[in-house]
Amino acid sequence: MDTVSSGAVGDLSLRLVDEFAAFGPAYMKWVRSRMREPGVSYARMRLLGALHCGGPKIMSGISDELGVTRRNVTALVDGLEQEGLVRRLPHPTDRRAIVIELTDEGGRTMETQYEEHRKDVAELFVGLSEEDRRELVRLLGLLRERLREEGGCQA
Repeated sequence: MDTVSSGAVGDLSLRLVDEFAAFGPAYMKWVRSRMREPGVSYARMRLLGALHCGGPKIMSGISDELGVTRRNVTALVDGLEQEGLVRRLPHPTDRRAIVIELTDEGGRTMETQYEEHRKDVAELFVGLSEEDRRELVRLLGLLRERLREEGGCQA
């Protein structure tokens, strides 16, 4: 039996662990290799995306959301600020906190570069049938929900 409730984890579940462990890093390496714009990294795009989707955030919130160190966030924000894509603002109630928000240019950059990148990455799935793609979307949605239930990620 392959159920968590019984405490037994079957061979198929263990194989899935191995497949995800191999696929995850390979997929991320491939995605990063698809970044076409000079100076655009996956980390920078993720930070811009977090601000684009979620609005202004404090540095520690960005760090937590992206799962990177505050030092990395500071370095990313420094570069993006120099390019005029984000700006630092004082927090309205906490003098110690700095709020990061997208500039108009940052929003435009995010929209154009992210959409181009998404279309480029989508090529990976062209080799799957439509039925397989629908099933993969369904299964990944179930797994993300499971992660949310377990409190392991903001999937």
